[in-house]
Amino acid sequence: MADDRIHKARPSLSRQLMPAVHGLLARPLSSYYLLIASSGLLLLIGLTMVFSATSVKAFAASGNAFADISSQAVYALLGLVGFWVCQRLPAQTLRTLGKYIMGIAIVLLVILAVLHALASAKIGKGSIGPIKAELNWLYFGPVSLQPGELAKVGMVLWGADVIARKGPKLGHWRELAMPLFPVIGLLFVLVGYNDLGTMLVLLSLIVGLLWAAGVRMRFFAALGVLGLAGVGLLIAAASRGAGSGTAGEPNYRLERLTSFLTPLDKCDPNGTCYQIIQGRSAIFEGGWFGVGLGKGALKWGWVPEADNDFIFAIVAEELGVVGCAVVLALLSVLAYTGFRIARRSSDPFRRLAASAITTWLVAQAVINMGGVVGLLPITGLPLPFISAGGTALVVTLAAIGMLASFARAEPDAARALNARPTPRWVRLVWAPLPPLPPPRRTGSARPPAQKKPVGAGDGRRR
Repeated sequence: MADDRIHKARPSLSRQLMPAVHGLLARPLSSYYLLIASSGLLLLIGLTMVFSATSVKAFAASGNAFADISSQAVYALLGLVGFWVCQRLPAQTLRTLGKYIMGIAIVLLVILAVLHALASAKIGKGSIGPIKAELNWLYFGPVSLQPGELAKVGMVLWGADVIARKGPKLGHWRELAMPLFPVIGLLFVLVGYNDLGTMLVLLSLIVGLLWAAGVRMRFFAALGVLGLAGVGLLIAAASRGAGSGTAGEPNYRLERLTSFLTPLDKCDPNGTCYQIIQGRSAIFEGGWFGVGLGKGALKWGWVPEADNDFIFAIVAEELGVVGCAVVLALLSVLAYTGFRIARRSSDPFRRLAASAITTWLVAQAVINMGGVVGLLPITGLPLPFISAGGTALVVTLAAIGMLASFARAEPDAARALNARPTPRWVRLVWAPLPPLPPPRRTGSARPPAQKKPVGAGDGRRR
């Protein structure tokens, strides 16, 4: 009886941990540290898995197992530079840059579309001078980039600026339509025809922007109908094959999008279901703890793009369910932190941009991992931080730098940083002090009623 009383009086482990967790999250810079920690660990895991997935292939091709990981490490350094620059930029500068980044992305997408059209007409072999197009990449001599990745950043900054400027007028459909919808339609055509996966991420990003702005539900219903109709038209328009087929060939894009709905016993294991079967096989072979880092067999040519589109299968095989759970946990922390930054930001632009960036990264991760395990169609999207790819990694780290800037500008974080400022050399090397928020209201007199800024609603949809 005495032991039972002692056991009942002793608080459980969860009751002991929860106050500590709440205390840590209540600190002014918790969002900033959570963002840096989760992003840094994901980047470290990504570099490790890229080396594991590419070492065999690189050694067979050039005799140097470090050839591909060296390139990825260079892109990671460029991405960290982009993180550092974006972390230092004030919100007003980001708002100004948004329209220029969007303009550059549209110009590059037009060049990419023109070069693909010339290649289809067998004119110039898809190149003009030093500029060459290959699938979703543009090559300027030795330099390559994906215009679709720039379009994501441009839509985040430009879209957040446009919506923040409209403010309460956003409730009128005409204000919502101009100039947002024409640009969305243009991107839908330029990006969606060659890269449906990136188009889906852009649509998710736009949904995140409008949701954070408090747009009414009927607008989302109309956008959903238009989006589904547009995706269907793009699939039908690509009936000759997504940039790789000729007249009379089956619609490869349609087969990839619908193969995940076909039962595996009725699907061609050497055709469109090959990647799905290999992805599930990797999870089965990996078990709980995996076969060991670097010991996987899928990267030996069994899965195409093992270092990019299907790198999550390599994680499942070599690190097992535990490794996959770690990646999912870090992505979940990143998602929670991004939406927390959006919720705690007092500036409408920062709130909208943080919501859009977080929605973009979450949607891209879900689409990639869902395609690997067979729950979603395979669209060829990279897994953020983990997959190999230069432009995607640089753009992702730059977006994390923007989130870091917004986290430091949270009202409580800004007050804490300005109350105890770091030395001047630290501010020059790392990041300047954020601007102080308006002083808190004191006294019992209530201020006159004012209209809420965009995105400052109570969470209800009208």
